[in-house]
Amino acid sequence: MAKMIHSMIRVKDADRSIKFYHDVFALVVKRRIDFNDFSLIYLGNDETSFELELTWNRDTTVDYTIGNGYGHLAFATDSLQAIYNKAQKNSYYPKEIKNFYNQNQNVLIARFFFIKDPDGYDIEVIEKSDVYR
Repeated sequence: MAKMIHSMIRVKDADRSIKFYHDVFALVVKRRIDFNDFSLIYLGNDETSFELELTWNRDTTVDYTIGNGYGHLAFATDSLQAIYNKAQKNSYYPKEIKNFYNQNQNVLIARFFFIKDPDGYDIEVIEKSDVYR
């Protein structure tokens, strides 16, 4: 069996991305490995051992293209409204909170909203439930 340990995204401005992930999700830099041309910055918190790796290529001046294969990162929280309010307060412009029901529209599957990080990556913020923990 294998354990998932991190997911990586490329970022144009490391400081701006670190601030976003800290402001909205309380992620902190767990470790940073600097090379001549790039840095690997691992973010995490006490909720999980899974980390988000930010790869910052120092000489990149153009925006990365997300492409059509990327979906989104997802965070689960007990306090969906609090994170939503914090994102709004910090001018990160989250999309509206939605309720997602099963096909018959009688069982709530999830409450969530989406937000984009500074590089345009979609992030889903889901309220913890029996389905999403």
